[in-house]
Amino acid sequence: MTQFFACTYQGERLIGFDEPADGAPLHLYRTAGDDLGAQLAAAGYDPAAFAAAVTADGPAVTVPADRRHEVRHLPPLLPTELGNALVSGFMQTHNVKVTDEPADGGERPQPNWFFKGLGTSLKVAGDPLTVPAAAVAVCEEAEVVLIYLDDEQGTPHYVGYTFGNDLTDIGRFKRNNGHLSYAKLCDAAVSPWFFSGEPPRSVTGKVSVERDGATAWEGGFSTGTDALAYRLDGMMEHLFSYPPLHHPGRVHYVFIGADRSSFHAGFRIGDGDRLTIDVASHGVTLTNVITWDGAERPVE
Repeated sequence: MTQFFACTYQGERLIGFDEPADGAPLHLYRTAGDDLGAQLAAAGYDPAAFAAAVTADGPAVTVPADRRHEVRHLPPLLPTELGNALVSGFMQTHNVKVTDEPADGGERPQPNWFFKGLGTSLKVAGDPLTVPAAAVAVCEEAEVVLIYLDDEQGTPHYVGYTFGNDLTDIGRFKRNNGHLSYAKLCDAAVSPWFFSGEPPRSVTGKVSVERDGATAWEGGFSTGTDALAYRLDGMMEHLFSYPPLHHPGRVHYVFIGADRSSFHAGFRIGDGDRLTIDVASHGVTLTNVITWDGAERPVE
């Protein structure tokens, strides 16, 4: 498996392949340009070949330990033109949420798909996650996020995955299940780490919500392709059979669904809560403060 992250430091976009322990310097690498998707495409959509080309001459920039706080992580493969990143996902894909059996022993129909936003909706750990001022009840959704690149003809190519939090106004959806699209128009957090290879079969971890300096709620989650009630290949083949999604150079971030959340346990996230998703099985942590856009929001 090849894994790396993109970041900015002193005005440059750079690539890193490891995060050293506290007190150690960070070694970063320059690439042929800011468009990492184009460079990965030039490497034949092969992350290992891309990494080999980037690291061939050794690290270009060493960040001293006392300046590592100046490094700003970015969502993996985020294009400089944020309108060329499309964030979307599938709803109620997991076995714990799907109880009906497919007709005649065949496959279930496609799960609902939603549009979440463009590149501006993607955040990383440490960024605030904003929900609309009129949000009803918000929940976290710890998920695997697939990453696709469209080639020069607009044909999508799967290149890898990361992990994310598909923050959702589940209260709006519960009031009116025709309002799924509105419910999903909240910020999303993703790990800066890009992972190559097939999507993981099993992913486990813990969610915790901190309020006023104390833990207000915590619970575990389980996801990955083994948790799906649908065949992932079929989901993606059907999604990308729609030509309007195709555009040369576009980067797709596709959330593939979540386990139960704090909402299902009866908890309500409030404005200012600090939410941490610890993907313990894969060494990834996302911590973000939740904010209501333009208005204070009391906890219901």
